[in-house]
Amino acid sequence: MAEEKKKSRIVPKKYPMPEQDPKERVRNFNEVPIGQDKETAILEAKRCLQCKPGPNREICKDGCPVEIDIPAFIKELQEGNLEGAMSIIREKQNLPAVCGRVCPYENQCEGLCIVGKKNEPVGIGRLERFLADWERNEQMHGKIETPPSTGKKVAVVGGGPAGLTVAGDLARLGHKVTVFEALQYSGGVLVYGIPEFRLPKEIVRAEVDFIKKTGVEIKNDFVVGKLDTVDDLLEEYDAVFVGTGAGLPNWTNLEGENLNGILSANEFLTRVNLMKAFRFPDYDTPIRVGKTVVTLGGGNVAMDCARTALRLGAGESIILYRRSDAELPARREEVNHAREEGVKFEMLAAPLKYIGDDCGNVKQIEAIRMKLGEPDDSGRRRPIRIEGSNFIVDCQTVLVAIGQSPNPLVPMTTPDLKTTKWGTIAVDAKGRTSKKGVFAGGDISTGAATVILAMGDGKRAAKAMHSYLMDDPSWPAPEAFEKGAC
Repeated sequence: MAEEKKKSRIVPKKYPMPEQDPKERVRNFNEVPIGQDKETAILEAKRCLQCKPGPNREICKDGCPVEIDIPAFIKELQEGNLEGAMSIIREKQNLPAVCGRVCPYENQCEGLCIVGKKNEPVGIGRLERFLADWERNEQMHGKIETPPSTGKKVAVVGGGPAGLTVAGDLARLGHKVTVFEALQYSGGVLVYGIPEFRLPKEIVRAEVDFIKKTGVEIKNDFVVGKLDTVDDLLEEYDAVFVGTGAGLPNWTNLEGENLNGILSANEFLTRVNLMKAFRFPDYDTPIRVGKTVVTLGGGNVAMDCARTALRLGAGESIILYRRSDAELPARREEVNHAREEGVKFEMLAAPLKYIGDDCGNVKQIEAIRMKLGEPDDSGRRRPIRIEGSNFIVDCQTVLVAIGQSPNPLVPMTTPDLKTTKWGTIAVDAKGRTSKKGVFAGGDISTGAATVILAMGDGKRAAKAMHSYLMDDPSWPAPEAFEKGAC
């Protein structure tokens, strides 16, 4: 009876997240969601039923790739114990302020929320963000207690979400960890890929600083595969983790793709985010957008490109996507934000070729209408051309955001490191590769995925690495990786 009364008092919708007005935010790079205050966060927390695990009952923490005890931290927040709530999150999560912003929680923890069966789920992502921001604003990080040194040394190749997670977890277990990051700033896709209006870089810096406090050393501007190889690192370190991501852009390979004004999403977003082109001329990184910008693709990266183009002064920003709105892989929140800001969607359409002017600049895309057939391997309905439905889209800039492939540098310079047909590093369930002492995780082993899934890979690998370093040096035979992951 008490349970029924509790359910009847559930507020059906999430408490609102304050946001910048679309007409204002499209003219700046400030973060779009402003964040909830303490009172609102506690009210949102009180929507949680504090479900108990049971047979045939899904609970939210089962959907968290980094295994946060979600009911426990929410209970502390319900009671106003912010520090206690944050300490529970920090037991598992190295990048809470990041994940509270960019994690697709609607498909993970919130997707399993019991409240969400009949109402809107508890805003778990918003609560994680609120607590992480509170911790940062209150400067609560302090000194991190670590156990005595194990005497073991670990090299982490790549300072993105997977690498930072591995580093933080292993440092807390007493290992000496050094991260080798190719860029001048740590964070990987968090700094070069995700725009400022979605993830302010000061937040990434604060999260990286927290990981440094665990004792992790970070060497920036160090390209493993050029300065040292994985084999070189193994001469000094007891184990190596490879988390170099998926930074190789995919292209359409259509006629005219070498015209000026056609850029990969990687180059465009790196120039804007990492090299601060949005602050030109204060930062010496110019970037060109024409009156009309067309972005090819329908994922989060495509939304980032299209929204960034408007902020850089494009008069019109168009998404060209070969499936329908229902199949868009981008988070619904990002799609809604794009539409609010004026991004136009040309659905069920695919490019055929690029048309240039006499100076070698792109001026048009010839495209064709599509219809949806039977589902393909991804589970989405396969797009099929409608012959004779060709049409022209005028544009001065094209941004190709149709996916990324794994960074090939480490596999190329480590001959006995087996890869799959997709170019990913072959790993087993523990993140072990075909080379003894070398682990891998994140996009380099899975292909392009989400930040939180890369972190989940990092946590699994950290557990396996600790076991390998301390008491279980067993390793699968290289033959086990002949067909990819074993």
